[in-house]
Amino acid sequence: MRKSSYKGFQRTSTLLRDRIRKAGETRGFAVTKVLTHWSEIVGQETAAICKPVDIKYGRQGFGATLTLLTTGAQAPMLEMQKEQLRQRVNSAYGYNAITRMRITQTAPTGFSEGQARFAPEPKQIKPEPSAEVKREAHEMAAPVQDTGLRDALEQLASNVLSKSKT
Repeated sequence: MRKSSYKGFQRTSTLLRDRIRKAGETRGFAVTKVLTHWSEIVGQETAAICKPVDIKYGRQGFGATLTLLTTGAQAPMLEMQKEQLRQRVNSAYGYNAITRMRITQTAPTGFSEGQARFAPEPKQIKPEPSAEVKREAHEMAAPVQDTGLRDALEQLASNVLSKSKT
């Protein structure tokens, strides 16, 4: 009998894989890679102004229609890039899955969400701890002999001390 090497822990991706696939399939996304890797497929600039919402397959079965959500001001720019976007999405699928693209627009402020956001918020940069905090953290970690552990403890102490000072 094989023993689990995870010791009770699993990756988040393995726990959420089925839920993501089911949510994607309800909107027509047989391959969820288009949803999860959208910015990598179309590029950061395009992903910041639109997102995929729906895929509808026609009755004849000759390709699908991908619906993109964007704000009104960005729609003309996307309209000019439709063929390039279609090729990029099809390259992610590995075959000519998308034959048409439809662009739908929202107002800059949504009804329930407030602002229509397509790109994740940029990460905030933490300010550098003061010299006093660095000195105090260094003194706290000084008795530890292992350099890697000492550096890690010094960083932890620096974070804790700078957080409590603010």
